[in-house]
Amino acid sequence: MSASLLSLPSPNFFGTGLFYALLILNQSSSKYLVFGALAIGLFASVVDHGSVIVALPSIAEHLYIDLPSVQWVVIGFALTISALLLPMGRLADIIGQKRVYILGSVILMVGAAGAGLAPNLATLLLARILQGVGAAMTQGTGMAIMTSVFPPTERGRAIGLLMTTVGVGAVAGPAIGGAVVDFIHWRAVFFLNIPLGLVGVIATLYVLRRWESERASQGSSFDWTGAILSTGVLVALLLGLTLAVNRGWMSAPILAAFVLSAGMFVAFIWWELRTPAPMFNLRFFRDRVFSCGVSAAFLTFLGQSSVLFLMPFYIQNVLGYSPKIAGLVVMPGALCMAIMGSVTGTLSDKFGWRWFTVGGMVCSTVGLVILSRVTDTSPLWEVIPGLILINCGMGMFYSPNSSSVLSAVGRESYGVVSGFLNLVRNSANVISLAIATTIVTVTMGSLGFEPSLEAVRTSAVEGVRGAFTVGMRYAFYVLIALVIASMTVSFLQGQAKPALRPAQPSPQPEESAATGD
Repeated sequence: MSASLLSLPSPNFFGTGLFYALLILNQSSSKYLVFGALAIGLFASVVDHGSVIVALPSIAEHLYIDLPSVQWVVIGFALTISALLLPMGRLADIIGQKRVYILGSVILMVGAAGAGLAPNLATLLLARILQGVGAAMTQGTGMAIMTSVFPPTERGRAIGLLMTTVGVGAVAGPAIGGAVVDFIHWRAVFFLNIPLGLVGVIATLYVLRRWESERASQGSSFDWTGAILSTGVLVALLLGLTLAVNRGWMSAPILAAFVLSAGMFVAFIWWELRTPAPMFNLRFFRDRVFSCGVSAAFLTFLGQSSVLFLMPFYIQNVLGYSPKIAGLVVMPGALCMAIMGSVTGTLSDKFGWRWFTVGGMVCSTVGLVILSRVTDTSPLWEVIPGLILINCGMGMFYSPNSSSVLSAVGRESYGVVSGFLNLVRNSANVISLAIATTIVTVTMGSLGFEPSLEAVRTSAVEGVRGAFTVGMRYAFYVLIALVIASMTVSFLQGQAKPALRPAQPSPQPEESAATGD
């Protein structure tokens, strides 16, 4: 018997079979083990978001707060993520993606424990903000790690696998949250994150124990000025958009928020073009693949995100179905998005991205056209196909488009660019909701009804639900135009195959800064 075999555990040792299986998998399919480890954390994060939304009424009841106030449990979390995605992505490129991801996962668990133990709204909000910090650290770096571990010829597949995880989590989140709230307590929704997060951290530490990401050039420093300016831009903008619907677009606080955001944005551009170590290299936009990919992503989320916000109002408060039925109506589309994301991500590695980005937007446009024709008496069989087509379109678009953007930058910039892509999505989501809500409420007001989405749920005035439906249809007309614009930009991006377009070295800001460019 060879010495190498003698050094292995005895066949009678408990768990040796599992040991050999992990050893073989780790040698032959390490990239899929990495995906499995990251998927645990990503799944937990997505499930948490869906579960918390379902738990909001119970939280409001037990903490004796009104629904408008308890919504900040979700808003505070989302604002924190959006504001910190870019700085955390850059930090990951400097000190290592694995370190930032693990630390973010730990912060998420600490925040979840704090939220579960919160005795009042203030403590709960602080815990959710802490969770947002952790989520910002994990969201961008998770994609960056995946695209670094998988070869360039499988970049689309890697992103597609992550999107499938998101889709499954989106379907499972509300169901899990509802069951936990009904049978245990709303606090258990937060505590559920701790064991899942712990398993994810242990698995990630194991499968990535010898892996280190490619980092930014030696001597790169963190751009604190850029981080502060970008965070300020996003906090002011997103707060303004969130509050504008209720306070009025022309009210003094909202206008002040927008002016402040615009001023800091100009300062951010000026600073990033001149500092030798920018937080985000704006010269990425010189590459057509990058600039078109980012623009198309923004327009896509701008044109589709508000659909899933408006449809529950329509299905429950206009058509009169229960929340359970509303959830079941949305589920097929979410599953289709999860499946399409993985399939088209893999296919785009072989056939290029344009077929799938443009095709996805065609699919979404058809779905929006279907939904723009519904009335306040439409049967569900007219609604479901539209939702399925919109979600299929998003699934077809996202993985190939993200792969194309990452193909335009060097590996040392994967962290900040992945964070930027998530930032584009989150910001577009908020803006899309603000646009759609404004169109619907203005339409309701012009037809003589209370300009409020709450009126659709509570008002007994005849015709208010029909007015909401008219406003929703007008909103869908605008969304159709945005998706067609995304389709056009995706077509102009080009047809190169990501697999045949190696990641480009990142442009050096020092050269341009030295010449005063």
